[in-house]
Amino acid sequence: MSNASLDGTLHGRFLRGLARAPHRPAFRIDGHETTYAEAHEQALAWAGALRDATPGGAPRVVAVVATKSAEAYTGLLAALYLGATAVPLHPGFPAARNRAILTAAGAEAAVADASGLAALDALLAEDDPLPVLAPGARSARRPGLITEAPAHTALDAPLPAAPEDAAYILFTSGSTGRPKGVPTSHRATDSYFRTLDARYDFGPDDVFSQTFDLTFDCAVFDLFCAWGAGGCVVPLPMRAYRALPEFLASERMTVWFSTPGAIALARRTGALAPGSLPGLRWSLFAGEPLHRHDAEEWQQAAPGSAVENLYGPTELTITVSAHRLAPATPDERYVGGVVPIGPVHTSLGHLLLAPDGSVDGDEGELCITGPQMFTGYLDPAEDTGRFLDHDGRRWYRTGDRVRRYPDGDIAYLGRADDQVQVQGWRVELSEVGHGVRGLDGVEDAVAVAVPAAGSHELVAFYTGRPAHSADLARQLAAGLPKAMVPRLFHHLEEFPMNANRKIDRSSLRSLAGTLLDHGRKPSRQGEGL
Repeated sequence: MSNASLDGTLHGRFLRGLARAPHRPAFRIDGHETTYAEAHEQALAWAGALRDATPGGAPRVVAVVATKSAEAYTGLLAALYLGATAVPLHPGFPAARNRAILTAAGAEAAVADASGLAALDALLAEDDPLPVLAPGARSARRPGLITEAPAHTALDAPLPAAPEDAAYILFTSGSTGRPKGVPTSHRATDSYFRTLDARYDFGPDDVFSQTFDLTFDCAVFDLFCAWGAGGCVVPLPMRAYRALPEFLASERMTVWFSTPGAIALARRTGALAPGSLPGLRWSLFAGEPLHRHDAEEWQQAAPGSAVENLYGPTELTITVSAHRLAPATPDERYVGGVVPIGPVHTSLGHLLLAPDGSVDGDEGELCITGPQMFTGYLDPAEDTGRFLDHDGRRWYRTGDRVRRYPDGDIAYLGRADDQVQVQGWRVELSEVGHGVRGLDGVEDAVAVAVPAAGSHELVAFYTGRPAHSADLARQLAAGLPKAMVPRLFHHLEEFPMNANRKIDRSSLRSLAGTLLDHGRKPSRQGEGL
């Protein structure tokens, strides 16, 4: 089978890198390199072993239960080489959640690293026949366990997939309810990466960071931007953040991609001195609002790097817009101190839905249509309220409020559900957070709302220099209405993060509720619990 028959598939991008740089590393983990040729042969062998072990032939859905490991990357390729749908699961997530995902996705086989195998042992019955490939596992602890991939069962070549077939299924974080399955098709990824190929100049000499776990769609950006160009992916261990400039230099890293939360982490370790990250060519951020002062400080640390803020929900295939940091950007576009997110990719259509249902203005909820849009959640009942039918087309409602400027650039105003009622006032939590962030000694801040007696009470969590709550409240009251001044200010050494290095707002809301329920106020120095 020629590689041409796989054009337009996600695994076709790896084959493009294979043809371009067969003996260069596809990924490097703790100094150990795996070349494109080695990863390709191993993925063919693993895919064949899974096909041989699955009743009825090749599995249609393969779970990849692994961290950022060689097994994770090769397992993802093996699933795609089967023409199957890959479903990443994080071994550290609760067993009940992972069990629900396996069931909802209809997984017929799995690939696991050591931590993933331990997680599967905790969530599967001992006699569960699910074929699990765990190369190198010391013992066959379950009937479907495969510890090696025999050469005689290996695929001769990767299998094709149809454009509308799902390349992978990711599940939303579940912070606002039960996780929802989001299938992403080969058609959608092909359109997305064609857009990126035209925007970026990635090549075989580029080394990409991987700060994201496979359960976060931005990990797909890292892997398949690198692999489509013949570049190398290097996952970051947590220890790397303690000496980030040295780690990036030793790995010859040229492309950085993370959530904005990584900037604060780098700052605390002293990694953001001017010129400290000279090897970066591209610095990309997504997943959360990127604050201007963070972006500008990173830019000073990486002066040879283009810094971009990327935006997009999982339902629209990773990202749909990008704004490049530039001195010429007018100050008023940094609404709430947040870097703009636009313009939207030219391959997509967008409109702004106003509260009255009109779509002719330049402010409202961002709605997107086009080839990157998914067709719906695994459970069709979850589609309710997420789509807009307009002008003969179906649009995905992002839930994000934005403002559009005449040149197409877009400013981020906040989530539609970021707006809460406090004593009759409409309060934007992002605006409160921005206000707290500007107070003396505050490095970063997040405001959360806790329901109380038909209204809400606000709690602000902040990092930086501990201060008296009364002093912070007095400063904030000079610029915000009384209803927008949080009842409590609580200092933290650092914000809790979820597995994808996003600020864990659900954890902060829980802590806020505890503080309010127990009537506990911060100490005189604002220390955390």
